[in-house]
Amino acid sequence: MNRIPSMEDFEKKIKRILITPEEIREAIRKAGEDISRLYDGNPILLVGILKGSFVFLSDLCRAVTAPCEIGFMCAKSYYNGTVSSGEVKITMDLEQDISRYHVVIAEDIVDTGRTLKDVVALLKKRNPLSLQVVTLLDKPDRRLVDFKADVSLFTIPDHFVIGYGLDCAEYFRNLPYIAEYNTEA
Repeated sequence: MNRIPSMEDFEKKIKRILITPEEIREAIRKAGEDISRLYDGNPILLVGILKGSFVFLSDLCRAVTAPCEIGFMCAKSYYNGTVSSGEVKITMDLEQDISRYHVVIAEDIVDTGRTLKDVVALLKKRNPLSLQVVTLLDKPDRRLVDFKADVSLFTIPDHFVIGYGLDCAEYFRNLPYIAEYNTEA
C-alpha cells in the first residue's frame, strides 16, 4: 500500500524552483494573445492531452480572447523497452469533428516526443483546418524522435520536473510553479 506523503516529505522533494508562477503567467498571456490574433474570427479548438496539460490548458484558454472550444484526449504509447511499438492507444478521444476547426494542442511538456508525434499524425488524418502544438515546456535533450512544437514557452534542461500539472506518482500537480524534483530526498 502506498503511503500518503507528509508535508515534510513533500517539501523535501522540491530541489529548486525553475520557473516561477509570474514567469508562467506572463508566457501564457503572450501565447494567448498570439493565438487570439492568429485565429480571431475562426473556429478554434484547444485540445489538452490528459492528465498533465489540464492546468496549462485551463490558464491558456482564459488567456485566449477569441472564441474557442475545448477538447480533451488521453493518449498512451506502448513501448517495448526503448523501442516504440509505433502505436498510440487513445483511451479518451475528442468528441468534435476537427475538420471544422483550427486545432491548437496545449501540451505540458515535450520530452521524448513519441506520443505527441503520433497524436499529431493521427489528428492530421482527420483534416483540421490547421493544427499547431503549443507546449509549456520543451526538453530537447530527451528527444528520441524528430518532433518540434510550433510554440515552446520554456526550454528546460534534462531535469525531472514537477508542478503546474506535472507529477511524480500523481503528486505535485498542484504546485503553482515548475520545480526540479529532488531524486535524492
